[in-house]
Amino acid sequence: MSDPPRKETDIARRIRAHGLARGRCPAEIAAEIHDQCGPLFGTSRVKAHRLSHGVALSDIVAQVRALFEVDGKPAPKLGETLLSAYESGYKRPGPEYLHYLCAVYRVEPDELGYQSPCICGRGHAVPPGAGTTSPRGGPARHAHEEPDALVGAVVPAMDDRRLITVSESRGLDRADGPLSMDVGEEDIVLRRTLLQLLAGAGVALDGQFLGAVDNLRRKMDDTLVSATVSPTMLDQWEETTLGYGQQYQATPSLRMLCDVLLDFSEVRRMCDKRQPVELQERLCRIAAQLSGLSGLIMINLGDHRLARSFFRTARTAADETADRKLRAWVTVREALVPMYYGDPREALHLARKAQDLAGRTPSVAAAMAPAVEARALGLLAMRGRGDAAPSARRALVRGRSVFDQLSKDETGDLAFGFTDRQMTFYEGDTFTNLGDHQHGDEVLSQALTLYAPTDRVDLTLVRLDRAFCRLHAGHPQSALDVGQEAILELPPEHRSDILVHRARQIGAAVKTKHGEIPGLKEFYEALAGPHVQSPTSPPPVPRPSIPPAEQV
Repeated sequence: MSDPPRKETDIARRIRAHGLARGRCPAEIAAEIHDQCGPLFGTSRVKAHRLSHGVALSDIVAQVRALFEVDGKPAPKLGETLLSAYESGYKRPGPEYLHYLCAVYRVEPDELGYQSPCICGRGHAVPPGAGTTSPRGGPARHAHEEPDALVGAVVPAMDDRRLITVSESRGLDRADGPLSMDVGEEDIVLRRTLLQLLAGAGVALDGQFLGAVDNLRRKMDDTLVSATVSPTMLDQWEETTLGYGQQYQATPSLRMLCDVLLDFSEVRRMCDKRQPVELQERLCRIAAQLSGLSGLIMINLGDHRLARSFFRTARTAADETADRKLRAWVTVREALVPMYYGDPREALHLARKAQDLAGRTPSVAAAMAPAVEARALGLLAMRGRGDAAPSARRALVRGRSVFDQLSKDETGDLAFGFTDRQMTFYEGDTFTNLGDHQHGDEVLSQALTLYAPTDRVDLTLVRLDRAFCRLHAGHPQSALDVGQEAILELPPEHRSDILVHRARQIGAAVKTKHGEIPGLKEFYEALAGPHVQSPTSPPPVPRPSIPPAEQV
């Protein structure tokens, strides 16, 4: 007797031959191939189905292309390399390609090893013993008969199959933007979360949501190094991105994150192929801005790990543009992460690096970076660094000098610009950290008059900063009252982690200075109410005495 087969294809061929001889259907043969070859060769379920039909990768690609043609769609990008990646487990098919693979093999997604339901909402499997109508109108083929080599009889009738459109999957409020049928699992998770938010349902950030967020960012990293869009389309995306800068503080953080990342996903898909140089630069600029904005939102939600990851992606995209101002903006915004959740010395380093990138030309980053430097130096002065206080005051003077040279457009956006109210807040925060509480309170009071009621994040942080001024003026109960009022006046969906954490720091400072005063318990109970946070983020590093003002 000959030796038993030692190759995956040999074993699969033998199993298929014995299965057909016994009248078994391809799905049953595929299950046996997976059971026997999986432990030996790591054969995936989707590959087992191809082997059960006895066809090559090129045959399945041709079948999928034929289905696209019958449906009147452009030829898909699916090729042998991508299909092989699906079979080896390196990639996962999107909802559309998964539907067509199910149609080719006449099985449901779970039989191919994927738990997601098919987007068509209909079953693909042939009932046991049921016949299959020939596409040429011939007699039915029974399950025990051998199928055609190219799986040609598996094309379902057009009336029996309905594909979901991108407009439907994007939601009614997102159907006007650039469309793409390559919808990934991340989009499904984000759209589901967005629909729940729109319906008023409570949404808790879980591992699946945060995994989708980070996976989307990783995909952008992959595609940045590897794209055909029109200038008009880019004009629309640039307007959309700038619109997010206007809505940034007025919209609840989680809702804003969903909106931004869905557009970020569209931009990633447009980057799949290299564009002409002038269009590629504009596309990378949009990617850098959306990724940086996502980083800011993750700071608000309290997840500094994902915030750093998004800023890293933003730097990669900004480097593709060779725009020093954009690179400086990303760097100075990244400095806020260690400002809130890390070491102020790192924030100081990033702020000075942003100033070097910005150069001598007045820009948003050139004005903001010295102000961030001053805040970081204020924190270091509070920790006992003797030379930090005069350096902080000089940095504020430099920042205000550059700010006065900015254009109206550059001072009109809280996210992509640097406004007068932000500059005033940074000054008040620095004075407070330097111990000049009276001057700090005066400047913060002025900042309050500059903010609009919809600038909820900054406005609340200014009020919390003023609570610290009350504390150091010797009025601990007043400090607790001001802090508690600032948080409770926010709708629950706007109570982001960074705000609640800042308020808790007030309580900690009161306890350190004055012990368990009567109002402290009520204060903490008020802060225990519902708020939006990231459960995956480790707790922030505790800070002694007076923590810094935290503002995004």
